[in-house]
Amino acid sequence: MTSPANAADRQSAGTYACYPSLAGRTVLITGGATGIGASFVEHFAAQGARVAFFDIDAAAGEALADQLGDSGHAPLFLTCDLADIDALRKAIADVRSALGPISVLVNNAANDKRHLIAEVTPESFDAGIAVNLRHQFFAAQAVVDDMKQLGGGSIINLGSISWMLKNGNMPVYVTSKAAIAGLTRGLARDLGPFGIRVNTLLPGWVMTEKQRRLWLDEAGKRALKAGQCLDGELLPEDLARMALFLAADDSRMITAQDFIVDGGWA
Repeated sequence: MTSPANAADRQSAGTYACYPSLAGRTVLITGGATGIGASFVEHFAAQGARVAFFDIDAAAGEALADQLGDSGHAPLFLTCDLADIDALRKAIADVRSALGPISVLVNNAANDKRHLIAEVTPESFDAGIAVNLRHQFFAAQAVVDDMKQLGGGSIINLGSISWMLKNGNMPVYVTSKAAIAGLTRGLARDLGPFGIRVNTLLPGWVMTEKQRRLWLDEAGKRALKAGQCLDGELLPEDLARMALFLAADDSRMITAQDFIVDGGWA
């Protein structure tokens, strides 16, 4: 993750886009304590949005909130297990009470834990769907009335190119991520009359600390080199900058679409 000061400095210096329509809007990000989610939190805060984020990792979430608070962009962090829908609904209500109606929802939380077909049980299948897909629907359901009240809003569902590449050794994860395309399109049709836009943001292999630590080996580096059209590492901030555009009024007539940020791999 880039430092908050650097993100704010680059935006104010004009290196990357600023979106005046995001200033003062309430933005909710799930899974925001680390990795791609933390970059979302940082970048939306630097735009002047009122940012709230959820994560099950309380220590990392509190550390990020403190770090950004020191730079003048203090987000609201709430610990939440998104697989617990009652807890998710309560946390969203708490954000609404603290920051006002939610204008932007970034459904980011997921867990790409590797697993083999033979290892999957009905219980582990349900758990995988809960952490990678189910909460996206219920979070969207919980903010719809806010967005109707505001006259519109933006929901950004995080997918993955993993199912497009036919990645193995994580069948439940890949199933969940493929299903998000259908979720986005169904929500976009039903919510469009209210000015609510719904899009999918599909990352490639993003070089977060977790990915480097667990899975990036020499074979992985060769695969990146061969797969991507652009020669370079895909970073969390590359996803964050696309999310800013999809949340801002600049994308006001864009909905039901997939936006792939992967260096040209899929």
